[in-house]
Amino acid sequence: MSNKVKFEQYASLLRLWSTRMNLVAPSTLGDIETRHIADSAQLADVLPRDVDVVDLGSGAGFPGVVLAILGWRVTCIESIGKKVAFLNAVKEELKLDNLTIYHGRVEEYVRHLPAKTDDFVFTSRAFASLTKIMDYVGRTKRRLFLLKGREIESEIALAKQKYKFDYELIPSKTGDGFIICVRFCR
Repeated sequence: MSNKVKFEQYASLLRLWSTRMNLVAPSTLGDIETRHIADSAQLADVLPRDVDVVDLGSGAGFPGVVLAILGWRVTCIESIGKKVAFLNAVKEELKLDNLTIYHGRVEEYVRHLPAKTDDFVFTSRAFASLTKIMDYVGRTKRRLFLLKGREIESEIALAKQKYKFDYELIPSKTGDGFIICVRFCR
């Protein structure tokens, strides 16, 4: 099955399941392809190919499912059971063997990471503030690739009060937000 077909099926599943639960804002269901899929897919331009992806607070699977369709090994972390059911249905329907769904909270997942693991990075979209994300994953010192809104400069200023990190801001291709690529200082 081609990626184009997978993205079409993903959008179809999202529309179907959204009649039963709130996966994305109802006003965005008419433009899933740009508003959600293309927005998430732009991470492919900055993510290294040789890393696994851990997607924080995956919700409807953005950006985690999109990145899995594009070929990364992805673990989606989601604490809400109904959303986990949706993600599992997407995994099964699209036959995404490179997608793992973790039903639980981000802090639980991170707490149980082994000291030595394969190389991985964290992603998120519409999950939490930059400082809160760093609170969850900072001890791992792993890189962050986050889709953030236009208020990112104020989030960076707040995070800099607590954490030492370098970052690159890349304007979004699909809206007025940014991709922020973060590397913790050791």
